[in-house]
Amino acid sequence: MRGDFIAWLSQPERDAEQLLLGKLEELRAALNRALMTGLEDFQGHFAMYPAGAAYARHFDRLVGTDVRAISAALYLNDDWQPDDGGQLRIYTGGGKSEDVLPQGGRLVAFQSDRFEHEVLPARRERLSFTGWFRRRPLEGFV
Repeated sequence: MRGDFIAWLSQPERDAEQLLLGKLEELRAALNRALMTGLEDFQGHFAMYPAGAAYARHFDRLVGTDVRAISAALYLNDDWQPDDGGQLRIYTGGGKSEDVLPQGGRLVAFQSDRFEHEVLPARRERLSFTGWFRRRPLEGFV
């Protein structure tokens, strides 16, 4: 189903990791203010896809839980070109989809339970920081 290698970021050790998590915290607070999303935290990992690797079509909402609310991916690739492949394909409904090129510095976010998505094969190594803004489980949700 997936061809990437991941490293969870639980305790940021580097300045860049602390800065990244600080910016994601600012985004979480802004989403809560503007959209009343009830987001509590962010859980994420670094992902590396070797050339040719992909991730099959899926939802990010785990079976039996509604904790993952907003999926986010920050791309860490230098000089990414369309011919490099590796697009994030987001299925938007009605048989339509949008492809997002994983250009360095680009952040893409979407509702975890609403948008099915996949990572298309890349022709070179593809890097990202990927994760989920999470909320408390809804009462009575099993």
